[in-house]
Amino acid sequence: MASNPNDVAVARWPAILFLLWTLMGCAAFIMQSMQDVAELAKTDPYQAQIWSAMPIWAWFSYAIAVIAGTLGAVALLLRRRVAVILSLLCVIAVLVQFYYTFFMTDLLAMRGFSTLIFPLVIIALALAQLFYARALNNRGALR
Repeated sequence: MASNPNDVAVARWPAILFLLWTLMGCAAFIMQSMQDVAELAKTDPYQAQIWSAMPIWAWFSYAIAVIAGTLGAVALLLRRRVAVILSLLCVIAVLVQFYYTFFMTDLLAMRGFSTLIFPLVIIALALAQLFYARALNNRGALR
């Protein structure tokens, strides 16, 4: 564990940022899963088509990603070792979700490679949370 109070404060800010990020992911999941596809089709018919065709396993992986990521961030704040497992589960679920998006749809062909930017940010932040959790665990800061 960190040796002085300043180390603890410095070590907590990434966990707080991960928690805020994952809570935004939870909000996005709720909004997207409750979105009226007919209403979306009026403004973005292509996106409505992708969401309506999205298989249940892809929605399930999306839910697992945001829940595991959020619980992993909470575990980091509580200094629990389970943060490593939850963060790993989040990374795996994010990759499964984006597998559908980018390999089972024609999204890249229709919208171009710029559509990869935000998903790559999501993947990078999920990996960052995992690496942070592992680093804290390796330092003995998690119990």
